[in-house]
Amino acid sequence: MKKFKFLALLILGFTAVLIISGKQTEQMDQENKMSDGMKVYPVPIPSQLQFAGEAVPLEKFEIKERLDRELLVNSYWQSNTLLILKRTQRAFAVIEPILAKNGIPDDFKYLAVAESGLLNVTSPAGAKGIWQFMPSSGKSYGLSINRMVDERYHLEKSTEAACLYLKKAYNRFGSWTLAAASYNRGINGINKDLNKQLVSDYFDMHLNTETSRYILRIIALKTIIENPSSYGFYIEDKDFYSPIETIDIYADSTIQNISEYAASLGTNYHVLKSLNPWIKGNELIITNKPYIIKAPLNK
Repeated sequence: MKKFKFLALLILGFTAVLIISGKQTEQMDQENKMSDGMKVYPVPIPSQLQFAGEAVPLEKFEIKERLDRELLVNSYWQSNTLLILKRTQRAFAVIEPILAKNGIPDDFKYLAVAESGLLNVTSPAGAKGIWQFMPSSGKSYGLSINRMVDERYHLEKSTEAACLYLKKAYNRFGSWTLAAASYNRGINGINKDLNKQLVSDYFDMHLNTETSRYILRIIALKTIIENPSSYGFYIEDKDFYSPIETIDIYADSTIQNISEYAASLGTNYHVLKSLNPWIKGNELIITNKPYIIKAPLNK
């Protein structure tokens, strides 16, 4: 009986040692993973930066720290930023020549990145498209918005509308950085803040959290997109989403059924709606304004 008790105690003791040893090994493995496979580093902050030819005053500690925040957030939100990188080639192929034609600095393509991630998204407030126009502002800058079409989803036309706004804002402020800030705060809002605070520069303004982060986020996205490997993104030419080759079809008469119309072009409803997201439903009534419809080039 004593031998049995001794043996039982011996087994229990050995089992306890194994359990403790296993836990220690598991903890050590986790610590090794944390130290070797999941290292987190600060990201580089360039010594000099500019937006639309205007210098970013990184000598001001507060500006540098605000930029650091946006660089960190977008560097370590890897999936989102990598997808943005993949989209840039396709979207910028449309946006860049329109900005150049209108005399808008090329850096404003990064404003579109900050607004929407280069997707046709809808904000909680109801702004839509890559350039995020509200219905009233979209209409005021020439976009058609009705029960059949919403040209806030039309990249070429919405980029033209954004150019009109930015020209107006630049003419008011004489600064591209303030013009960009007004895209978030509004021209009247920025004007009111400048007058109240007796300053003339965005980087001297005391702003609400959203507008305070806005320009620094644009600059951070520009910095990462232009120098992806410096921020841990290794992307090759084959990884980008290429521009889609299409043909333009001049539509000057009503299309009663988009599905049938797509079939007549040798494609289908899904493809045609994907290439023309501004068409809202399954019909397009045309009265005095013709539309250009994109169709796949190989069709």
